[in-house]
Amino acid sequence: MKDLNLKDHNHNQTFNIIHEFLWGFGAAFHTVYAVVPLFLKNLGAPEAIAVSSTGIFSVLIAIPMLITAALSRNIVNLKKAVISVHCLIVIVTFIMGYTFTFSNLGLSSFAWKIYFFFFILYGLSIGIIVPIWADFLDKTTNKSLRGKFFGIGFAFNSLGGFSGGIILKKLLIADIPFPNNFGYGFFILFTSLILGTIMFYFYKEKKREQYKRSYSQFKLETRLIINNHPNFHKYLFSRIFYCATLPAMGLYAIYCQNKFNFDISEVGLFTVLNVTSMGIASYLFGNIGDKYGHKISMVFAYSFHLLAVVLAINATSMFWVYGVFISIGAGQGSFMPSAMNLIYDFAGERDKKTYMALIDSFLAPFALVFIIGIGVLVNRGEYILSFYILGASLLLAIIILQFFVKDPKHNANQIISSIDRFSS
Repeated sequence: MKDLNLKDHNHNQTFNIIHEFLWGFGAAFHTVYAVVPLFLKNLGAPEAIAVSSTGIFSVLIAIPMLITAALSRNIVNLKKAVISVHCLIVIVTFIMGYTFTFSNLGLSSFAWKIYFFFFILYGLSIGIIVPIWADFLDKTTNKSLRGKFFGIGFAFNSLGGFSGGIILKKLLIADIPFPNNFGYGFFILFTSLILGTIMFYFYKEKKREQYKRSYSQFKLETRLIINNHPNFHKYLFSRIFYCATLPAMGLYAIYCQNKFNFDISEVGLFTVLNVTSMGIASYLFGNIGDKYGHKISMVFAYSFHLLAVVLAINATSMFWVYGVFISIGAGQGSFMPSAMNLIYDFAGERDKKTYMALIDSFLAPFALVFIIGIGVLVNRGEYILSFYILGASLLLAIIILQFFVKDPKHNANQIISSIDRFSS
C-alpha cells in the first residue's frame, strides 16, 4: 500500500488536532481516573466498585474488540464506518446527560446502578470504536511521521482536557445541586463528541487495494500471530504487569480523598494537572519514539506510573497528591502514542485491528485479576499493601520491557517474514 503523501498527512494532522482537542475537552467531564470513581462514590456505590472503575472500563473496552475486528475485516468505506460507530457513544452520553440533569432517576437510591449501566455501555462503545478507528488512522497517516502525528494529536487532546478541567472545577463549585452538576458535564461531553466525530469527514485516505478476507483466513492469521510472534508475546507479558495501573487509577482518588478529605471540586484541578503533563509527555515521547523507537517511550510510561505509586504511598499533603496526578498524566501521555505506534510496528503491513484486539482481549482476564484482588484488599482497608503490590508489578513490567522485548521498529522485516512464512 502506497504511503500517504506529506500534503495529505499535514491536512489530516490539522483536522486530527481539532478532533483530539474536542474529545479531550469533553472527556474532562468523564475521566475514569477521577470523575468516574468519585461520582460513583458520591452516588452511593460500594467503594470497591468505585475504586475498580478504571480497571472495569479497560475490561469493557476489550470485550467487543476481537469480534469487531473480525466483523470489520472487509470494510470498504472506513470513513463512513468510523463515523457510524462513534454514533454509539454519542447516544450513550446524551442519555447520561438527560438522566442526571432532568430525570428524577438521578436522585433515586439506585442512581449509582443506573449510572454504572451507562458506564458499561460507554466502555463497550469504545471497544467497538477503537479497532476501526485504529485502522482508519493507519490509512490517514504517513508511516514515518506517525509518532509525531499521535504526539501532537494527544497533546491537543490534553490541551482540550486542560480547558475542560477548568470549566469542570467551576461547574462543581457553582450553586448547582448534585448530581445535576455532573449531568451538565455529560451534556458538554455529548456536544464535544458530536463535533469531534464530524472532523473525520474531512480526512484524506491512502489509496489501497481492496481484497476480501474470509472468516477462515482471519482465524488463520490470528492463530499465526498468537503462535509465531515471540517478540510480541514478550511485549504482551510486560503488559500483563502493566495492568496494575488499572485499579491504581481509581484507587488514587479514593485513597487520597479518604486521607485528606478534600472537596470533590478538586477533581477539576486534578484534571488540569493531569492533562497538562499528559500533553507535554505525548508530544515529547511521540517525537522521541519516531527517532529512537517507541519501546523507549513505553519504558518511560511504565516508569511514570511507578512514580505515581511511590508518591501516593509517601503522600503527606495535597502537594503530593498533585504530584500523583501529574505522574499519571505523564504516564498516560507517553503511553498513548507509544502503544498505538508499537501496534503498527508489530503489525507491519498486516491487519492492525487484529493486533489491537488481541492485546486488549488477552489482557482482559489479567486486568480482572488485578481488579478483583485490589478490590478485596480495599474492602479490608489495605490501601498501602495494595500500592506495594501495584508498585512491584510495575517494576516487573519495566524489567521485562527493557531487557526482553526488542523494539519492533528495528526488527519489523524479520517479524513480518517470520509470520508470512507460515501463512504462505
